[in-house]
Amino acid sequence: MTAALPRQAAPPDEPRRPPETPGHKARRRALTLLIIVLLIGVPAGYLVISANQSRNSGKDKESKYSATGLTEGWPSKVQRRLYQVPVPHPADTIAYYETNNWKTSRLYVQFRTNSAGLDSFLEGMGVNRGDLKKDDITITARDRKISGWTLSGPGTWSGLTHKQKNPAPTQDVVVNTADPNYPMVYVVSRTVP
Repeated sequence: MTAALPRQAAPPDEPRRPPETPGHKARRRALTLLIIVLLIGVPAGYLVISANQSRNSGKDKESKYSATGLTEGWPSKVQRRLYQVPVPHPADTIAYYETNNWKTSRLYVQFRTNSAGLDSFLEGMGVNRGDLKKDDITITARDRKISGWTLSGPGTWSGLTHKQKNPAPTQDVVVNTADPNYPMVYVVSRTVP
């Protein structure tokens, strides 16, 4: 057994602490509670917000990749670069749709631009207006069905197929110049992974 050690007395030059008052005790407890809430509540709140953002991001991606037709808006910069579809500025009535499988990946894009925008788009692909053939609908019936394009009706229709060596994409382009100042462009760019 160990012997109990005697209690050490306080140094004589140190003043004694006054007894704790009820107000001081309440402030000390409130401060302790605040520290506990901050240490636990802030990280917990961050986790809840982060989880909601992550779940919402997954829902956005799910809706994007479960689309079964043209989606209004610009294709991403990566898609435009990968499929070599240089959508010009200015452009409106923009919509796109991407399909991927083990054999071929396709990007369907439609947009309306002005005359200079059409020239810029064709030049960005490495072709020019002289390559467009009047009344040549180069987009296949299969691709028209997938995209929902009818590609008929009033206007002057012209098209071209821009073939490139793999892995560069091949683009089928159809232009409707019913309004020559604002041509409507339809593109199917396909690449073999």
